[in-house]
Amino acid sequence: MNKNGLLIAIEGIDGSGKSTLAKELYDHFCAKNIPAILTKEPGDTPLGKEIRSIVQEQHVAICPKAEYLLFAADRAQHAQEVILPALAQGNIVISDRMGDSSIAYQGYARGLEIDMIKMVNRWALNEYMPNLTIFVHIDPTIARQRCIKRSNHLSAFEKEEELFMRKINDGFCDLYKNRTDVIIINGNQNRESVIQETLSALMPRLDTI
Repeated sequence: MNKNGLLIAIEGIDGSGKSTLAKELYDHFCAKNIPAILTKEPGDTPLGKEIRSIVQEQHVAICPKAEYLLFAADRAQHAQEVILPALAQGNIVISDRMGDSSIAYQGYARGLEIDMIKMVNRWALNEYMPNLTIFVHIDPTIARQRCIKRSNHLSAFEKEEELFMRKINDGFCDLYKNRTDVIIINGNQNRESVIQETLSALMPRLDTI
């Protein structure tokens, strides 16, 4: 593996199981004594926690541009405070969401200019992009049912109509259709099958990055 560390992003719509998968991958690496950290966007820095509360609760109206810029601010702080130092120490960094989420959510679903989002994402991350992305692809209807089942307190995004999630899902699919740095996992399966499929696809790739 890359001696300078490795950055793996886990992407998917709300309810896809990506957060569970990120934790399982982290536990797998730790069990094998492979240096790794588990992090997330937004919310894994003190500033990020404040931003997460704003964007997830949305007690005041937030226009799409402001929504994206809040995520971008979290992303910049996250890179500076968490990701880049961990990579410099040779860790595998597993991030539950990164810049592609903004392309899917604020670009494809909210209608913002995708090229502008990509440009700001690269600037916020100091031009350091994920070495590998794992996309947990799931039927939006199943994902929505999972969100409702797991919590009585839905985030602002989980409260959106199913059409919104379908736009996001379609956005991810379009974004990843010609990407060789993306592993697509069937999220409609049970938890154990998702983990096994991911490990089978991921582990042979690590030595080639």
